[in-house]
Order: sequence, then C-alpha cells, then structure tokens
Amino acid sequence: MASSTRSKMKTASVKNWNCQKVKEWIKNNGFPQYAETFCDTHKIDGQVLLSLTEKDLKQPPLQLSVLGDIKKLMFHITALRSEVLGSESNELGSTENSSEDELFTGTQDFITRKVKIHHSHHLDPEIWKTVLSFIYVFTVFLITAFIMVIVHERVPDVEKYPPLPDIFLDNVPFIPWAFHAAELIGMGMGAVWITTLFFHKHRFILMRRMFSLLGTLFLLRSVCMLITSLSVPSEHLACEKKSYGDIWAKLKRAFEIWSGLGMTTTGVRTCGDYMFSGHTVILTMLNFFITEYTPRKLYYLHTCSWMANMFGVFLILAAHEHYSIDVFVAFYLTSRLFLYYHTLANNRSLMDRDKGRRRFWFPLFSFFESKCDGVVPNEFEWPVPRMIEGIKNSFGYATPLKPKTN
Repeated sequence: MASSTRSKMKTASVKNWNCQKVKEWIKNNGFPQYAETFCDTHKIDGQVLLSLTEKDLKQPPLQLSVLGDIKKLMFHITALRSEVLGSESNELGSTENSSEDELFTGTQDFITRKVKIHHSHHLDPEIWKTVLSFIYVFTVFLITAFIMVIVHERVPDVEKYPPLPDIFLDNVPFIPWAFHAAELIGMGMGAVWITTLFFHKHRFILMRRMFSLLGTLFLLRSVCMLITSLSVPSEHLACEKKSYGDIWAKLKRAFEIWSGLGMTTTGVRTCGDYMFSGHTVILTMLNFFITEYTPRKLYYLHTCSWMANMFGVFLILAAHEHYSIDVFVAFYLTSRLFLYYHTLANNRSLMDRDKGRRRFWFPLFSFFESKCDGVVPNEFEWPVPRMIEGIKNSFGYATPLKPKTN
C-alpha cells in the first residue's frame, strides 16, 4: 500500500513539474549551462521534459551542439522516464480495474511503453472439445466433397462459355507442373505444422482452433461453389459436364475426393470448384498458424513460411487452375478470419463486450474459447507423458495416490 502511494506521488510529481523544478533537475544532473535555454527560453516543464527525444535535442530550436552533452542528457531523461513509467506500471498492477489511458496526454508518439502480454490463465486442453472440432471439420470436408460432385455436373460448356477475362491468366503462360508443385509446398508446410503441434505444450487448443477455422472456411466455400458456377478458367483443363447418376454413385465419387484430400497428387481431378480456392485456404492457414505458434526468434522459419505461402499461390495461378479472384478471396477470407478469431480470443475485454451478439454470430468461437482469457503462450515439451495424462484426466481417470510409508 505504501509502495503504491509513493508510486502515485512520484508519477504526479514529475508530471506536474513547473519550469523551475525542471531547471533544478537539469542543474543537479550537471548541465547548468542548459538550464536557462530549457526553462526560460523554451518553457520546458515536467510533461514536456519526459517527451523529449534525442532528435529534439539536436534539431532547432534547442539545437545542442555538444554530442557528449546530448547523449548524457538523453540518458538522464530516459532514466527519469523509465522511473516514472515503472511507477505507473506498479500502480496499474495494484488496481484491478485501473484505467489504461496514456499517462501524458499528447505524447503517445514520444513515450515508448513496455506492453505486458496477458497470457491466458485457463489453458485446459479440453480434449473433448478438440474431438468435437475434429468431427465438425470432418463433416464439413465430406459435405464439401459432395458439393464438388454436384458442381462438376453443372460445369458450363467451354465452347458456349469460354474462360473469363483475367489479368493474371491472360498474361502468364500456363506451367504444367505448377499445381503439383503447389501441393508439394502445402505438404511441406503441413509437415512443419504437425511437428510444431507434436512438441507444443498446448497442442489441443491449437488443433481445436485450426479445425474450427478450416471447417468454417470450407463450409463457406461449399456455399459459394453451389450458388454460382464459373466457366473453366483455362482450356487446358478439358473439363466437361459429367453426370454421376444416382445418389450412391455421387456418394462414392464424394468419398474418392474426400479420401484423396482433393489433391491432384493423390489422383483426384475435379472441375467447377473455383470460387474460392481451397488450396489457397490451406496454404494460408498453415502459414498463419506456423508463424503464430512458433517462437518469434525463429524469423527464418517465419520468412520461409510466408515465401512458401506466396509462391504456392503464384503456382496455383500459373497452373491456370483458378481465376485470380478465387485466390484473392481465399487469401483474404482466411487471413481476416484467422486474425479476427485470435483478436477476440486474446482479448477478454473484446469477448465480454458483446456476449449476446458474439454468441449469435460466432457460436463455435463462443463454445470453443469459453475458458480462454488471453494469449496462448508458445511453450514446448516432450509430449508423450503429458498426452497420456491429459487423456486420462479428460475421461475421468485420476492417478491414484501412493500410500505414505513410514
């Protein structure tokens, strides 16, 4: 309590220094030659003092000419600023509902704050929710595969409906191996993500988030494909309307697409599923999850992940498998949904502000993130013992206590 009071007094004191107090501070720190310039000429008070930068000292109107004095004076100003901001941080930390406004009005551009990341206090794996999210994405993928069969039966005739004008496709030549290369890039990124999941301490939360996001995006993709059938983007695809007969034949074809993950590498060939690109969704989602849930210091990995994402998108277009709008919409929706989801998940205040509306528009998010109240930290471990323990706890198997021995 006494510490909080002293911190508050220190903060208020420096903030309210007048020019005379600043003059005394400058003299006490060994710069009497600048006291008159600072205080009498330029009317620098405590608030202005704390907002000064090295650039302010070097440039007019102060325009100090001695480099050593500039560096030393800036050192003392920075120390004073750190002391005041540190005192304010202690004050904020001791008050549960304290204000988060800036300490000095009008100086946000000059004062750098150390922002403490609020990590979640509830990091229960909730494996049963992860299982439900897997069932959700599993079901959506089956629905998507069936919709792909339906849209193949509705592919417009190429002779009657030629490829639409497209700035990229009209100016970039067709590369036969490009789509296969894009899928190989996706498999490589998938391997990196699976490795990350294997060692990440909070792997079940991460899987739950990925499954829910992918399920939502592919469900939206199914609706878009079903609503409008676009003409084939390139004549080399040789797509023709194809009838699969009765419902059982369609279900069989849907299972073939689903089991082959919709990839040409596994022998799956589909037509009509253009709006929007599922391959771009996967590449972009993997990129965002890899960069979000691996340590910040692995910047080479993050750079490679972004390059793989961008290069994979380019190869999809170079293969003339999708219109440019298909790829653009896929990237935009995936990135925005990922960022929006994580912004809500990482900020409890945003989650609590409009609970009713959030539950209506984002029921899956409200359910899967009901216990999360902050950022999921990137912590890693050897997973096998913890996974066994987590599975036992999730299904109600408690580890028996060993009897005490005298």
